[in-house]
Amino acid sequence: MPRWLPLLLGFLTAIGPVSTDMYLPAFPAIEAELGSGWGGAQVTLAAWFLGLAVGQLVQGTLADRLGRRRPLILGTAIYTLASLGCALAVSMTALSAWRCIAAFGGAASAVIPRAMVRDRADGHEAARMMSRLMLVMGAAPILAPTLGGLLLQAGGWRMIFWACAGYGLLSCLLAAMLLPETLPPARRVRRAPAALLGDFARIGQERGFLANTVMAGASSFVVFAFIGGAPEVYIRQFGISPERFGLLFAISAVGFIATSQANPWLLHRLGARMVPMLALQVCAVAVLVLVLSVFTGVGGFLGIFLPGAVALACTGLIFPNAAVGAMSRHAARAGSASALMGTLQFSLAAAGSALVGALTDGTPRPMALLMLLGVAVGIAASLTRPRG
Repeated sequence: MPRWLPLLLGFLTAIGPVSTDMYLPAFPAIEAELGSGWGGAQVTLAAWFLGLAVGQLVQGTLADRLGRRRPLILGTAIYTLASLGCALAVSMTALSAWRCIAAFGGAASAVIPRAMVRDRADGHEAARMMSRLMLVMGAAPILAPTLGGLLLQAGGWRMIFWACAGYGLLSCLLAAMLLPETLPPARRVRRAPAALLGDFARIGQERGFLANTVMAGASSFVVFAFIGGAPEVYIRQFGISPERFGLLFAISAVGFIATSQANPWLLHRLGARMVPMLALQVCAVAVLVLVLSVFTGVGGFLGIFLPGAVALACTGLIFPNAAVGAMSRHAARAGSASALMGTLQFSLAAAGSALVGALTDGTPRPMALLMLLGVAVGIAASLTRPRG
């Protein structure tokens, strides 16, 4: 694989984090302009994850049937057009609908790069490549909220979605001009829908796939319960400006990049089974500290910010290893396996963000308790992974 290809795949994969994180500082502004109540903007975040969940099943199937390039180019084009719709939305319902469509197209950038890595590598080499991909992808959570805060200040929340459309257009052009095809015609799968559903069923029944996918999905539940609740907690409850919120969120995301880049080094010393398990244990301790701080008031803002940052950092050791573990036995159906994994993972992410919005009570307690639930499920899933 060319050295620059993981960088390009990371840039494409970053469509998801950019679209998720850049508009977080704008939640209060969106709610004020579109007339929804406190927590109403979280509906758009849930719609985004719903579109990702459904879109990945479709995009993964197309990638196994048509190759990797064409579905990725088409998906980024759909994302670009739907982002324009978001910028022009006049109601929360319209914004949510356009977000769902954008996610359906953007799902190609989430599922296909993972499949392309699996086309070329497996085991530690695949984990190393996933970590390089996440180096680029991990820059998005650092830059996106800060950029979102600046765009919000300069031109309002709609400017953020104009920027998303520009990112989508650039991604579409780069994919069309530079992206190689990693799935030759001889390896493409042309099967009836019923047979494809059978493939999904067989993949989902494999113990390693299911355990690793639930582990990754539970970690996504933790992350997006935090992401969904953080704007309300930081901006409204602690009075932090949207610009400072972006900076604080960027600081939190630095840990994700650091751990994802330490992952190959840790794998050689501790093994693929131990690294994510230790990360989940540290994440559990951090979330417990956050829960205690929320319910006792000890630590104030730092009692939420610091353990939240540690919990996010731990996921940099969980996601790449879970992806490799889930797909290692499914080389012949890498697109379908990646799609099914992404669908289950983002369904849990959607549940996390939606539950935070539904349970909002003006305190950080719902966010903290949902994070605790997610990390408990992740640890349970990790314990069921097969050895070897």
